[in-house]
Amino acid sequence: MKRIVFILMSWMLCITGTALAQEKPASTLDIRILESIAETRTEPQTQTFKVLSDINNCVQVAVPVGLLVAGAINNDKAMRQNALYVASSTAVTALVNVGIKHLIKRSRPFKKYPNFISVRTAGGYSFPSGHTSSAFATASALSRAYSKWYVVAPSLLWASSVGYSRMYLGVHYPTDVLAGAVLGAGSAFALDGLRK
Repeated sequence: MKRIVFILMSWMLCITGTALAQEKPASTLDIRILESIAETRTEPQTQTFKVLSDINNCVQVAVPVGLLVAGAINNDKAMRQNALYVASSTAVTALVNVGIKHLIKRSRPFKKYPNFISVRTAGGYSFPSGHTSSAFATASALSRAYSKWYVVAPSLLWASSVGYSRMYLGVHYPTDVLAGAVLGAGSAFALDGLRK
């Protein structure tokens, strides 16, 4: 049942992305939000969001590896199983994300709107945000595996910060980030049977 929900969510994201890629009113709102964010940029914030964005991939690897190593050292089978759950959630999210990107082919904001100034440039397509989807997959899986507030709150704060950083840097629209969050969290829920 969870896999069916995940598949339906993925199709919903594709349909949403197709509509957004074709100059609908939501696209106009998307760029207006990005322009509002761009007006508030400061050098310290820019440096912070660059670092958050840059280390995201390291965090996606470090979390399951850390769980696996700690599980091996403590001979904790549940922790090793949770490492597999977190890694699988992130890997499935990445695969689905790439598929949706190539299906939708939405241009990056700085490519579609030449007057919009981004902090960074990025290759590939925009919808959905890969950084956001991987961050939310890891955060959601970790939160489901260890549902204590001191795991859930920092995990979701991290994932949300990564999503915001992608808008702040000008490489993703708000709808890209929202879709990435839904995709990442959906993957973790769909693969829930892997956790201990």
